[in-house]
Amino acid sequence: MRTLVELIAAKRDGHALTEAEIHHFVGAFIAGTLTDYQMTAFLMAVFFRGLDDAETVALTEAMLHSGSVVDLSRVAGTKVDKHSTGGVGDKVSICLAPLVAACGVPVPMVVGRGLGHTGGTVDKLEAIPGFRTDLTTVEFARIVGEVGTCIIGPNQEIAPADRLMYALRDVTGTVESIPLIVASILSKKLAEGIDGLVLDVKVGGGAFMKNETSARELASKLVAVGTRAGKQVVAWLTRMDAPLGVAVGNANEVREALGVLRGEGPADLVECTLTLGAEMLVLGRKASDAAQAMAILRKALADGSAARVMEKMIEAQSGNARVVERPSLIDVADCVVDVNAPRDGFITSVDAHEIGLVAVAMGAGRTRADGVIDPGVGLAIDAKPGRSVNQGQRVARLFVRERAVGEALAQRVAGAFRYGDVATPSPPLAFARITAEHVYRSCNADVMMGHRTQ
Repeated sequence: MRTLVELIAAKRDGHALTEAEIHHFVGAFIAGTLTDYQMTAFLMAVFFRGLDDAETVALTEAMLHSGSVVDLSRVAGTKVDKHSTGGVGDKVSICLAPLVAACGVPVPMVVGRGLGHTGGTVDKLEAIPGFRTDLTTVEFARIVGEVGTCIIGPNQEIAPADRLMYALRDVTGTVESIPLIVASILSKKLAEGIDGLVLDVKVGGGAFMKNETSARELASKLVAVGTRAGKQVVAWLTRMDAPLGVAVGNANEVREALGVLRGEGPADLVECTLTLGAEMLVLGRKASDAAQAMAILRKALADGSAARVMEKMIEAQSGNARVVERPSLIDVADCVVDVNAPRDGFITSVDAHEIGLVAVAMGAGRTRADGVIDPGVGLAIDAKPGRSVNQGQRVARLFVRERAVGEALAQRVAGAFRYGDVATPSPPLAFARITAEHVYRSCNADVMMGHRTQ
């Protein structure tokens, strides 16, 4: 077998690696005989040279088997998870998992920390006082069985190779590689002991996939590899040109997600949550179609059962469950700097990527793998695309610890807004559905889902 250095050079030069070589390479990284800088060289080579389907499957399996696979055989029902490829203001997992669990589908969920300009669900949930995401797989399986859902971060047991590689990708400019994304996502998801998976592949300026072509390619590969592993997999393409919802940050995003569980929340966030939740109920055999699933989800929001599951999950993970009814218990920085409209008109766009970068700059995200975040800082996007505004009207807020920091970043936030004299119609949020059998495209995803959130 070729040496580790030879394998790096082979991929640098565009040659394919065998399954055995990829398993050996990942094993050496876990064992410590392959250094971080050597793995970084490999990741960069993959970024430029890519991996073919066989290599991607081999990398996924190597990362999956670098740790243990959770045994959920004692949990009744079809276990279904959801994964998003990452976006600005994407807090869907926080409200989706308890909502779907309240409808009878167990949701085991392993999530990550912030990656680049996008936030991470682990960071957000840890803004809840006392909440633990560092549970063992035994604790994870027990809580899924008792509560119906549990959300944890990657640990030493579940795909440890991905945890280490994920941290390197975040700070070395290798995030947007499709085979690396596929292997990262599926190695964690397959380790959860799931039966089905719903994917939210974000498309646009605030996503890692900037255009539909690359997003469709990623979604198709995720569906293909996941199906090959014996799982039911469905993917949606959803837009990420503007931040999702109003809140961007950590603590304030959790507050907003809890609002969804109380029957509140911004229309786009609710729409995304229900669209993905409906797919999960169908895969979980709790609904025969999307329309029936929507009705079941709305009932769980209206009768409070989704909020009660959230309380149980938070309590089981050592957090303060009172935050569900009293989100103010989650600390948000109290120094507020406003950003106002410079003219009358309509908001034509809000640059999600720039907003995400500002969130990182103010301390809500990381610029290096070992960076420390401030969960209380963040932004609120008060005027979304299509909204009419008057000169001087507030369009955004920055929540900071020091006013000088907020004022220094306010100009960047102001520059993320574009204005026009006429309103432009907003395209549908979820616009393409991808399965192993076919691609379903609709000019209006709500026709399929049977609802448009008002």
